[in-house]
Amino acid sequence: MRVLAIETSCDETAIALLEASGGLKNPRFKILENFVSSQIAIHRPFGGVVPMLAKREHQKNLPLLWRKIMDHESGIRQKNKPIIPNAKFLIPDLIAVTVGPGLEPALWTGIEFAKQIHQQLTTNKQRRKESKLVGVNHMEGHLYSFLLPSKLTTNYQLLTTKLFPAVALIVSGGHTTLLLLKNLTTYKKLGETRDDAAGECFDKVARLLGLPYPGGPEIEKIAQAGDPCAIPFPRPMLHQKNYDFSFAGLKTAVLYYLREHPLKDNSSRFKADVAASFEQAVFDVLIAKTMRAVREHKAKSVILCGGVSASKTLRASFKKAVREKKGTRLVVPDFRFSTDNAAMIGAVGYITLMKNGKDLPLLANGTMEI
Repeated sequence: MRVLAIETSCDETAIALLEASGGLKNPRFKILENFVSSQIAIHRPFGGVVPMLAKREHQKNLPLLWRKIMDHESGIRQKNKPIIPNAKFLIPDLIAVTVGPGLEPALWTGIEFAKQIHQQLTTNKQRRKESKLVGVNHMEGHLYSFLLPSKLTTNYQLLTTKLFPAVALIVSGGHTTLLLLKNLTTYKKLGETRDDAAGECFDKVARLLGLPYPGGPEIEKIAQAGDPCAIPFPRPMLHQKNYDFSFAGLKTAVLYYLREHPLKDNSSRFKADVAASFEQAVFDVLIAKTMRAVREHKAKSVILCGGVSASKTLRASFKKAVREKKGTRLVVPDFRFSTDNAAMIGAVGYITLMKNGKDLPLLANGTMEI
């Protein structure tokens, strides 16, 4: 089955074309095309994403990325041709588009573009059959991103029956959520952040340190030269018996510490120690809560996903923690599928279709739950 996927939940415009097969027992995905247009440079001067600016960029980038897919698949430049191809082999069986959560102006752009593509493909006289259009939860995209091909990790597509039950940590700029998966399609939420998401906290602390947006990679970069034990920042909710998180207090602790210890002469060592100590505090909480869930639910695997999972430091820390729990496997997506992308949206669209799940309304929902 050929799947066209569109992702515009935040500041990445992404389109992917996948070949999906195997059903729910052995889902396999071959990435035919995978394009992402980043808006980081555009939003960086503002210190964060501006929703209406993101929307305008999506409107500009979507036709360009769709054109790239057409050109790559046909092998012919079609500058003066309509945006919708006539070649039969380009017509997807399924179109999957992110409908939430995210920035609603940005989400609507992707939804309307998907509808346009679907409508024009449906009226295409050379179509093999009508393409199906489905809405996808962005967070499920992160959750199932480990199913996509990877050059750096084990091919989990071949091991899905051996991974469950599994505990999944989705950690990103907008979410920090812990899930328990009974199997590939059945899961329940164990806990989530009560205030700031981990990635959001990284962005805010980076701003306090005078670092550019996005904050996560910048903090990780300078933290390598710092001492993670230099400053005893709090580990919020670390010893509470629930699986919820809270990072707003940690952010405030960093703020107060910087007020008491000004950035004298912009000391690089001082900044590095603050960054390393803050990063360690966040990771300690994420790992402790996740591994406690693994023990209490006798999980076979830990699935680490979401944009923050692109942190090599976090991956290494989780790898060490999982290694100490014998019989447990760490499952991570390829780095290119950790941050926002359309390939993961296509994977969820296929899984949804295979399990005959209820289609999500093609309406932007900025606060959609997983």
